[in-house]
Amino acid sequence: MRHKASKISQLRTWGFLLTLAGMGMMVLGTAAVLLWGNGGKFILFIFFLLGMITMLGSMAIYFWAGMLSTGSNVIECPTCGKTTKMIGTTDRCMFCKTAITLDPAQARE
Repeated sequence: MRHKASKISQLRTWGFLLTLAGMGMMVLGTAAVLLWGNGGKFILFIFFLLGMITMLGSMAIYFWAGMLSTGSNVIECPTCGKTTKMIGTTDRCMFCKTAITLDPAQARE
């Protein structure tokens, strides 16, 4: 069974995927010029524009994750004993993926 990651890790994963997608779009735009010469410059412009917008979205997600990380609760995981950050009342440990909560009503023990 695949365990879910912590909320901060999920945001960072989406930021990384948007970074890769943006860079890939820019590479494809460059490939259009190599394949079609001057006729591919319009495709180059479109793909560079889309890649730049995707990279800016990635930067916004990384900024958002960083701001959430600075205001999160720092707790010790009851399972692995490592210090982890928690957003909201329920989250997962960044290291062992154990579900952790600060709300006694949602605790399973």
